[in-house]
Amino acid sequence: MPTPIPPARTFQPARATPTPIGIMQGRLVPPDAGRFQSFPRERWREEFSRAKAAGIDYIEWIVDAHGEDINPLLTPSGLSEIETLKHEHKVLTSAICADWFMDYPFLRCTPEERRRREEFLVALLPLAKQIGARYIVLPFVDGSRIETDEQKDVIVALLSRCAPIAEAHNVELHLETDLNPEDFAALLARLLHPCIRANYDVGNSSGLGYIAREEFAAYGARIGSIHIKDRYRKPEGGFETRPLGQGSADFDDVFAAMHRVGYNHGLTLQVARGQDGDEVAFIREQAAFVRRYWA
Repeated sequence: MPTPIPPARTFQPARATPTPIGIMQGRLVPPDAGRFQSFPRERWREEFSRAKAAGIDYIEWIVDAHGEDINPLLTPSGLSEIETLKHEHKVLTSAICADWFMDYPFLRCTPEERRRREEFLVALLPLAKQIGARYIVLPFVDGSRIETDEQKDVIVALLSRCAPIAEAHNVELHLETDLNPEDFAALLARLLHPCIRANYDVGNSSGLGYIAREEFAAYGARIGSIHIKDRYRKPEGGFETRPLGQGSADFDDVFAAMHRVGYNHGLTLQVARGQDGDEVAFIREQAAFVRRYWA
């Protein structure tokens, strides 16, 4: 088991309620253009009322290339409409999932491309603050995964530049990776700025065969956000996202590990999709599953 790393300096952005339950944007409406996860271009407004009906506290807002030209987060009028809907339905926008960096990763690109992508991240920080998002999840999985020591150096340098700007906006940067516990702990040990933390994805970790208690022992003090989903590793290769409790995740181990480190931040449902038209009832059931474990 890897040696645990120390936590970064204390950094406590304002949060809504203890352990709120959130939803990944797009899960409360049918998939957009057949995409499993993307910004719902036509129906994003509906998710506020549906989140309220499902008993959800916040929406984790998606910024991706698919919705970039229409995403209200990126325009003053859109930001105003988001704020109106939040107040009307009493649903927060406490996080941003920056899937844009899946389409335009920081790695395997030219220095000029990386510079422009870093500028986009910096531009997101005041927008995150404006909608009340306490963190931005930066995905380093699949096509944006970190594979070499040289790539780790690139990410450390980039995030070290961005971290003070993020702190000035009271926004954290949460790294989602597919690194094993030892390697992820070692990377975080090089990034001890208080606003750089880990995003823990239950389904991704269990699908890769990682064990929650070992991951939390390695870097649990640095976990700032959690994505809740369940995945099953297919015998022929690849993964399948399934309803909670029907995949490979050991939720007894996961929630025990969360309690051991005193985790009390949000839990974002990034769960499998139910039947089209039945999203609210399905998400209500998935949220109840989480609340039973957390209680």
